[in-house]
Amino acid sequence: MEEQTCCCHKTKERTEEEYKDLIHRLNRIEGQIRGIRGMVEKNAYCTDILTQVQAATAALNSFNKVLLANHIKTCVTRDIKEGKEETVDELVAVLQKLMK
Repeated sequence: MEEQTCCCHKTKERTEEEYKDLIHRLNRIEGQIRGIRGMVEKNAYCTDILTQVQAATAALNSFNKVLLANHIKTCVTRDIKEGKEETVDELVAVLQKLMK
């Protein structure tokens, strides 16, 4: 597979393993969100819902960590080797958004 650069308007071909891992994580998060919605619809107790929201938040944070690590190991590393220093600025901007 030929790898392309990452980002919104750009694309990146992922390995089958990376793709499956990311999709598995997203499916699990989607299930958690549906579960939270069901709890609200059934008038579950607030702290029980908040506990589930925290679990979904942790799963999203974990997804971000995996995706960011893959991005740095592939796209950022390749772009730096090719002299595309603007990729570092892009990475810094993304990290600043993630750390708000």
